[in-house]
Amino acid sequence: MGQFSRESDSVKLICANRLRGTEFGPCWIKRPMNKVISMTGYRPGSGARITGVRDRRYTIRYPFAADAEMIDMESGKQLTGVTSDISLGGCFICTSKMFRVNTRARLRLTRRGETVDAFVVVRIVKPRVGLGVEFFDLEAPNNDILGNWIASLRRHR
Repeated sequence: MGQFSRESDSVKLICANRLRGTEFGPCWIKRPMNKVISMTGYRPGSGARITGVRDRRYTIRYPFAADAEMIDMESGKQLTGVTSDISLGGCFICTSKMFRVNTRARLRLTRRGETVDAFVVVRIVKPRVGLGVEFFDLEAPNNDILGNWIASLRRHR
């Protein structure tokens, strides 16, 4: 690719590759990324830009139904719903109640007797449809169950 002027440039490249799915593993950036090139609205192969909200997903989504219970960590407000899809990075929850974007919450997903508990951040709200959340803290047992769910969905695809 070329020479890196500093160690942080190589960290940025590795993290960018992980987000695109060409490298795997956790990506924790400890330095500010002041030289990031945004590709918002870029559609590969078309050369055209699309308008609207940028799609931030970096993992494959799978159709998945599980009961969901969320509790807002600041207000204590609760909501229930059902997931419509899931990935290693988050899920979409169909519900009539809403939390605001950037709300931090505790999420419990239950399916066939297995439960995953996670801390999440609300990333998108679709009124009268549901909300998309990103997982930001999954402990080992919960991460293993989520991994097993995803592996099962991959096999049946």
